[in-house]
Amino acid sequence: MENHSNNNNLAISVQNLTKRFPHITAVDNISFNVKRGEIFGFLGPNGAGKTTTINILCTLMPPTKGTVLVNNFDIIKQPLAVRKSIGIVFQETTLDNHLTVDENLYLHAKLYGLNKNQYRRQAYPALKLLDIENIRTKTISQLSGGTKRRVEMARVFIHQPQILFLDEPTVGLDAQTKNKIWDYLLKMRKEFGTTIFLTTQYINEAEICDRIAIIDYGEIITCDSPENLKKIITNDIIQIRTRNNELALQEIKQHFPDLIIKQLGKNINIEVENGETILPRILEIITTQIISINLKKPSLEDVFLELTGRKIREYSKDSNGEAQNKVIKIKHEH
Repeated sequence: MENHSNNNNLAISVQNLTKRFPHITAVDNISFNVKRGEIFGFLGPNGAGKTTTINILCTLMPPTKGTVLVNNFDIIKQPLAVRKSIGIVFQETTLDNHLTVDENLYLHAKLYGLNKNQYRRQAYPALKLLDIENIRTKTISQLSGGTKRRVEMARVFIHQPQILFLDEPTVGLDAQTKNKIWDYLLKMRKEFGTTIFLTTQYINEAEICDRIAIIDYGEIITCDSPENLKKIITNDIIQIRTRNNELALQEIKQHFPDLIIKQLGKNINIEVENGETILPRILEIITTQIISINLKKPSLEDVFLELTGRKIREYSKDSNGEAQNKVIKIKHEH
């Protein structure tokens, strides 16, 4: 089986990848590389092409065109070699509800050619770190959604894959379970040099990545580190919500015609160089009741908005996101 040794520094190489369905182009001529040991994220809304891309990379779906190498193996010519070297955690659980935790994990180990001693040696550290070593005899049907997710995460690392694919791995999980999963993932990367390919619609999760590709409507809009992406927007952002946004918008534009002002949903967004200085002046000229004010530095969501002209669909902030962007609730009546 041929191995493309000229790409040893790359875990994944994608060139001109396209996937068409009868009525839609889900992935539209995208190209990117993922370095070994990197956490690489696909950030975008539902329907952006994230899951389709990950399915192609994992040999679960053929591309319409393009070249993809995973661990230097061609996904079309060498699919078995690709599968042996990767691990996958899907959006939906793939555990057998009728088997115990231990039986599910051992079955996975056997499928990857591990003997019982290898299984015991490699399974226990994952079970312990994810705090599920005491539920090994419970059937999957007895477990909560968050615990099932931790079992899946432990299972996928038993054969110690070179690349781990995570498709929306923490959707619907509580903050504590999310933190445990990410503690484990970061530990695995540190110990084994595991490459992690992540798809997500959560901003705070994307912040963990070394590099992020923002994808929408099947196209990669930009790809860079979170820090560099935030530099796309150089101004502070003031978000104001009032009882009458239309009136407030007219008043702000009248007094500050040079500011960048946009109405986004229920908020008025104002981009300014020194938010702390100009915010009191803006508040003085608004005559309608102000419901909330938020002064913040540019975020990845703001970058997405700047590049696509709209917010990430179905994006929901968790407790970490709220802590970073606290909204000031005030009463302001004239």
